[in-house]
Amino acid sequence: MANFMGYARPHGRVGTRNYLAIIPTVFCANEVAFQIARQFPNARPILHHQGCAQLKPDVEQVTRTLIGLGTNPNVGGVLIVSLGCESVSLAAVYQGLKKRGQEVAHLTIQSLGGMKNSIKKGIDLAAKINKKLKEMKRKPFPLSRLVLGIKCGSSDASSGLVSNPAVGLVADEIILQGGTVIFGETTEFLGAEHLLARRAINEEVANKIFFIVERMENRVKALGVDLRGAQPTPGNMRGGLTTIEEKSLGAICKSGSRPINGVLEYGEVAPPQGLYILDSPGKEAEIMTGLAAAGANIIVFSTGGGAPQGFPLVPVIKVAGNPQKCVAMQEHIDVDASGVLAGTLSLEDVKEKIMTKIIKVSGGQKVQAEKLKYDQTAEIYITGPTV
Repeated sequence: MANFMGYARPHGRVGTRNYLAIIPTVFCANEVAFQIARQFPNARPILHHQGCAQLKPDVEQVTRTLIGLGTNPNVGGVLIVSLGCESVSLAAVYQGLKKRGQEVAHLTIQSLGGMKNSIKKGIDLAAKINKKLKEMKRKPFPLSRLVLGIKCGSSDASSGLVSNPAVGLVADEIILQGGTVIFGETTEFLGAEHLLARRAINEEVANKIFFIVERMENRVKALGVDLRGAQPTPGNMRGGLTTIEEKSLGAICKSGSRPINGVLEYGEVAPPQGLYILDSPGKEAEIMTGLAAAGANIIVFSTGGGAPQGFPLVPVIKVAGNPQKCVAMQEHIDVDASGVLAGTLSLEDVKEKIMTKIIKVSGGQKVQAEKLKYDQTAEIYITGPTV
């Protein structure tokens, strides 16, 4: 199998992109972060809506996630933008990044007297970091250095028949090559969690799988709602999915067949090599943020109806098997797998198409979401109330 061309990082991982991340600690700093990022073509602002008026568990989760995003392999340097009075600690985020060897600077809006001074200071700080990024060059690396995030969305009948199983074959191949694969969407394990637990490497991991599913369902029940009655979505049902169990059976196909090495809490970084579950919702922005924080340097997204979302820090390869949607939504699709239903392609053929695309994209080729700039949204998953 061919190598891919990536960027070596001081923390030992490999990037498929070389971004300058502008990370606000709180949503109140988003506008300043956005204006600073506008000055640099390779800068990516993470314009989330968290960071304050939250209970301790969520403050810790947001902090952990921001550190994970800042040390994603695709990030060569970070500028942290703080307001100054938020719940998330600037010092905690800064020290978390420094401990992992990241190039990082920071500013505080209230200390600088407002937006204009902060933007000017931020541009100066970012320019110094960016000078170092410009000196970085791509080098060849084996596929064992890939950390593949997997997601499905806007699912229909073709998802469970074509795109999800094909992505599952890709997951198996990446792990066979010594790489790492992360998948999530705990809400879409309902009714199929026992099948995932059978693949756990030990009883502890199996119990954790059952635990995160029960915990997710109990959170919903605490609001007086039955999650099993809220899924599938209207779009899923129009696409031919009738029950949450049917949706789950199709969704878990994308994880392949390899043993599951562990379960990650949201914001945790995946260990090298193997297959990991990320406890996360199915909502695109929140799970892709979680995958990026866990260390994914590339994401493969299986879609039936044609979900268009990308992500600011990680290229997202869209794979679709619905013949009608591959035509109607072609500007958003990177790998057309509709030939499987037409009988002109096998799942193995599609796997090879995806692997070829992964190698090219990891080496710098843009995905459709990047070309269209449909990759600006990030959001951090929280589980408690805003107070």
